[in-house]
Amino acid sequence: MPNNSNYTDDNIRTLEGVQHVRLRPGMYIGRLGNGNNPGDGIYVLLKEIVDNSIDEFAMGFGKEIRIDIKENEVTVRDFGRGIPLDSVIKAVSILNTGGKFDDKVFKKSVGLNGVGTKAVNALSESFYVCSHRDGESSWARFERGELKDSGKGKTTEKNGTLVTFTPDKMMFGEYAFNMDFVETMVKNYSYLKKGLTLLLNGTPYKSENGLLDLVNENLLSDEPLYPPIHLEGEDIEIVLSHSNAYGENISSFVNGQNTRDGGTHLAAYREAIAKTLKEFFKKNYDPTDCRQGVVGAISIQIQEPNFEGQTKTKLGSNYMWEKQFHDESGALKTDIGPTIRSYVNDFVAKNLDDYLRIHKEIVPVIEEKIKSSQKEREEISGIQKKTRERNKRTNVYNPKLRDCRYHYNDKVTEKTQENIEASSIFITEGDSASGTITKARNANYQAVFSLRGKPLNCYKEKRKKFAENEELNLLISALGIEDDLEGLRYNNIIVATDADDDGMHIRLLMLTFFMKYYPDLIRRGHVYILQTPLFRVRNKKESHYCYNQEEKDKAIKSLKTGVEITRFKGLGEISSEEFVHFIGPEMRLDLVKIAEEESIANIMAFYMGDNTLDRQNFIRANLRSEEELEDVNI
Repeated sequence: MPNNSNYTDDNIRTLEGVQHVRLRPGMYIGRLGNGNNPGDGIYVLLKEIVDNSIDEFAMGFGKEIRIDIKENEVTVRDFGRGIPLDSVIKAVSILNTGGKFDDKVFKKSVGLNGVGTKAVNALSESFYVCSHRDGESSWARFERGELKDSGKGKTTEKNGTLVTFTPDKMMFGEYAFNMDFVETMVKNYSYLKKGLTLLLNGTPYKSENGLLDLVNENLLSDEPLYPPIHLEGEDIEIVLSHSNAYGENISSFVNGQNTRDGGTHLAAYREAIAKTLKEFFKKNYDPTDCRQGVVGAISIQIQEPNFEGQTKTKLGSNYMWEKQFHDESGALKTDIGPTIRSYVNDFVAKNLDDYLRIHKEIVPVIEEKIKSSQKEREEISGIQKKTRERNKRTNVYNPKLRDCRYHYNDKVTEKTQENIEASSIFITEGDSASGTITKARNANYQAVFSLRGKPLNCYKEKRKKFAENEELNLLISALGIEDDLEGLRYNNIIVATDADDDGMHIRLLMLTFFMKYYPDLIRRGHVYILQTPLFRVRNKKESHYCYNQEEKDKAIKSLKTGVEITRFKGLGEISSEEFVHFIGPEMRLDLVKIAEEESIANIMAFYMGDNTLDRQNFIRANLRSEEELEDVNI
């Protein structure tokens, strides 16, 4: 039926300056968030400013960057060239304005679209910038992207740029910086820029050995089978080792940017590892066996990188560089460098092969690891074949899966960035809970997978046992990761269990399964725990849903009289009409994360291993009595 609203000239709007950023922030910084996830917008704002300072260092200007965060106010001071004084206001407030469009000034930078600093300005309740150049300074002060004051003058400060901003609570709500996330970001910058000192709230971070330090200090939480191989070339640096863990743990970077979602360079590196090892051993090993347990990193420098999305977490470029120029006749021509795939493959093939021929002592160690992986894979190949045939027959009609409209016959109907990021699957237990979520969900992009009782405890089980488990195989089929994590069908894997002992146990079993066999799902930030309210506090006029004791006490005080309090012990106790609010836009999710220096083996041993004194003490210290959470009627 046609909409009767008039569509006239008055409906046509032109958004000036940075107004469009505030209206559509997701186009510029991805998600907003409150700081609980390392991909939340406040960290993107910080990164955009620091990236500019990193680019100055990359061009040979300034060896120190100071970052201070106090009460959500962020200050970044570099000692580069400083923004040209007459362009300070334009550089931070007018979209598609900046010096990085000219590759003579910034050859291999992260930000090339002239948007980053402007987005920070637009999404900050206060934003101050000051440039120091050769005894002169130029500054400007903004509020929510609007210029409030500016000026120029003399200065005794060293050359460079200072930016101070406070993310806007009107956009981000009640947010807070998680300093663990910030510290990880700063450490990564130091590993990628040897010789650069970054001071975070006065604490210095500096790397002497580049990516080798990253791997040794952060990624090698489990004992490596041989000392990491560290190879450097023009515009490329790689580190490689193997451990006995499942999966692959490879960090990737482009021009100093942590591309946590990978891209063409990571795909090329994974391919090059397998190809080089197969050719070295002159055996047709399966690529997955060559990469099983790989721990490493790759960093490349390219001109004008093409990232997928403003947040720059996945590289889409195919070439190391690409130039357009006019020939003698005036015709526009394009000159391109080598493909990233060929460049990475050629570098790894030559240098890794040379390394193995010199360091012969590690050759049998690597081949034994490949053979061990091959043996295990072949032992369960028959089981996997039967499982895949069964899953192929069920296809999207997986009996445990209530899929979403986002997927139809495994084909994405509308592959927009927004839909990709929103696509979610809830893993829950029992007909009651799965029924509630199914009725309450947004069927466009939220799917539900229903467990039957407690899943297999994978902690002490070999992969063969998991391969024989029909329910876990149906889950893997639903997720689309039977062959490779690149087939992942949902961006968010959400474990939704009851807030009782059985629910907590099921949660632990699911996390153990992911940590042991698919740790990259956790490392890439795909696994979450759904928070649901423990209490409903209401009177005849209104209801409050409370997630902890403190929220409950606050709600009781606000309602004052005639208060009824209900303690929810199971998801099935919450009506679907109520539950729709808990899995909507304001859904509370706890990201499951593993600190880079933590060992997955040690984590699983602590929580799922023998009942040690350490674990008993941990439970005693964190246990809350049921009496604290019992129903109260006032």
